[in-house]
Amino acid sequence: MPSPVKAPVLEQRRYYTETASRYDLMHAHEGVDDDSSERILLPILRSLEVRSLLDVGSATGRGLSKFAIGLPGATIVGVEPVEALVRQGISSGGIQGIPLLQASGEALPFADASFDAVCEFSTLHHVPDPAKVVREMLRVARSVVVIADTNRFGQGSVLLRIIKLLLYKLRLWNFFNFLRTGGKGYQVSEGDGLFYSYSVYDNYDLIKRWADRIFLFPLGETRCWSWFHPLLNSSGVLLIAVRKKQASAG
Repeated sequence: MPSPVKAPVLEQRRYYTETASRYDLMHAHEGVDDDSSERILLPILRSLEVRSLLDVGSATGRGLSKFAIGLPGATIVGVEPVEALVRQGISSGGIQGIPLLQASGEALPFADASFDAVCEFSTLHHVPDPAKVVREMLRVARSVVVIADTNRFGQGSVLLRIIKLLLYKLRLWNFFNFLRTGGKGYQVSEGDGLFYSYSVYDNYDLIKRWADRIFLFPLGETRCWSWFHPLLNSSGVLLIAVRKKQASAG
């Protein structure tokens, strides 16, 4: 029996349902639409001979066509939990026949190693337990996992960045965040709906156990700050994890 959907998740889905018709306008130049993501990511995926790709949290699927153009001949699939966003994407005609399925990142409806690459763009900071989604992404991916999301350690003043990193290393960040959000653990904004404090580095160790190589690139507002690049100088991080392709049985 599936577990009940928690109130924050319902609140987030309500927000996206209400804003589905103007989602693309509100979130232009994000995800694979972001110039830096596109410039860095697509050549790497082509060099790794990616022939199938799953995008987790596709919203209206506006980025799927970019993948289809950038990876000619590849099978591209998107999943999105909010029904209104899926309907908006299909009705707009922007995905040009690319499958956009209603499904949750916490329970991807695909077998192990179904896709060469599995990606997410600015989805994990809306999820109460990002590790669940990352585990599913690692399960479904054969050779590449892409995480492009926020990085709390690169936001705020230099002093605040260091304090956040120290609290995290001392395992006090969750308690501090609980207090600063009045016990909710999340915040709400008009432009982004319900969101959690997140850093790509939160799931680094989990990804490291799966991957043979990990590449990190700065995204968003960036301050060039010596050795701590991009940990303490970039508000967002693009992580590309690569695993050697397993030899097929038989």
